[in-house]
Amino acid sequence: MNSKIWLSSPHMGGNEQKYINEAFAENWVAPLGPNVNEFEIDLKNFLGQNSEIAALSAGTAALHLALIILDVKFGDEVICQSFTFSASANPITYQGATPIFIDSETDTWNICPKMLEQAIEDRISKGKVPKAIIVVHLYGMPAKMDEIITVADRYGIPVLEDAAESLGSSYKGQKCGTFGEMAILSFNGNKIITTSGGGALVCKTPEQKNRAVYLSTQARDHAPHYQHSEIGYNYRMSNICAGIGRGQMEVLDERVQARRANHFFYVELFKEFEGIEVLSEPNEDYFSNHWLSAIVIDQKKAGFGRDDLRLALEAENIESRPLWKPMHLQPVFADCPYYGGAVAEDLFNRGLCLPSGSNLSDADRERIKEVILRFKK
Repeated sequence: MNSKIWLSSPHMGGNEQKYINEAFAENWVAPLGPNVNEFEIDLKNFLGQNSEIAALSAGTAALHLALIILDVKFGDEVICQSFTFSASANPITYQGATPIFIDSETDTWNICPKMLEQAIEDRISKGKVPKAIIVVHLYGMPAKMDEIITVADRYGIPVLEDAAESLGSSYKGQKCGTFGEMAILSFNGNKIITTSGGGALVCKTPEQKNRAVYLSTQARDHAPHYQHSEIGYNYRMSNICAGIGRGQMEVLDERVQARRANHFFYVELFKEFEGIEVLSEPNEDYFSNHWLSAIVIDQKKAGFGRDDLRLALEAENIESRPLWKPMHLQPVFADCPYYGGAVAEDLFNRGLCLPSGSNLSDADRERIKEVILRFKK
């Protein structure tokens, strides 16, 4: 059996161990310390735009805290892109609020600005003004931020960017994660850089960051004893995990280049195939890190379907995965409102994510190519 080619596996840069060793040597084995502070500075310097960073235990934790800071409470409504991973929507329910799901547009596969405005107007007509809009930059592809922000501003609704998959992507030269009122990042093991597990909240102001840090460390009041005036959470990133992040930040640009090279490999591979479209930037305004390279298959034109190709790859020990199943089709969210058509559903039914790790070797790509070309015959 050939060795496994993973969809997106961790890729160490070499210096991670140095920062971890420093933490052990200095006994900073806690959810605070020099690595946490320096990792936040590294992210701030990378994103620019006066960003303030709170390093946390997960991207989900970051989104939860963002909703709390925006005063989302029981009975409120929060708009959320339907075509995404469940972590984009779950924190809405943590607050007792209701997700309002929106379909995608076909250019970027992200939230459709037209459907977004229709949904806002309809919710307002029903007596509910949504408290926030969660926009996802899916698979690293920037959403149509100009149009989305214009709609959001028209109704005075803050935008939260789920940039979990898009660190290193940009729209019109501005980094994803810097457009909204706040944004979240993820450093899960499969992301473009990893801290083993972890995430961050990107804030606009020091006050927002300080609030996030306070809430993420059990909301302890300033007192010599343990006193708590509100509910807090154990959401702060550990100094050990942040050490991994510091090493990963040193190679972030290289990781983006490698992921983009994988994308162009698939564009070249599939250019002679009928009925296969590779997710690509609509125009020069968009710069995607191509965290995952993804395709959609027209079965009538291609002569095979998504699962046919997935199983052929699986038989050769090559991992691939269907695109995200939209949230409005998930059993847990079956009763939530949904606005749009069947764009997201169609993408799910026809789409496949292909091996995209920055550690793919030339031999790995050649093996993937051979399997796909052999399958085509």
